[in-house]
Amino acid sequence: MVLLEFSMSPLDKGVSLSPYVARSLDIIDKSGLPYQLTPMGTIVEGEWDEVMALVTACYQRMSQDCDRISTSMRIDYRAGKSGRLKSKIEAVEGRLGRSLSK
Repeated sequence: MVLLEFSMSPLDKGVSLSPYVARSLDIIDKSGLPYQLTPMGTIVEGEWDEVMALVTACYQRMSQDCDRISTSMRIDYRAGKSGRLKSKIEAVEGRLGRSLSK
C-alpha cells in the first residue's frame, strides 16, 4: 500500500491557484481513494497503480489549459499495510498521550 503526497499547480496562471487546485481535488474526491488535503498538498492512500493513475488524471485535466505545471511527489510504500493515512498519526498521538492539532 502506498501513501503518496503530491502538489500540482500551474506556473502560468498568476498567484491565485485555488481554481486549478479545486479541479484536482474534485478528481481526487471522486476517485474513492482515502485522502487528506493539507495547505501544501494532498496525501492519497492506495495501490501504486491507483495513486499514479490519479496523479495522471490530475495532470491531464490541468494540462488542458495550463502551459506550465509544477508537480512534486513523495511516496511511502509499505507491504500489506492499509489505513496508514490515519494510523501513522494515531501512533504518534498514542506515544504522546494526547491528540494533536489537525
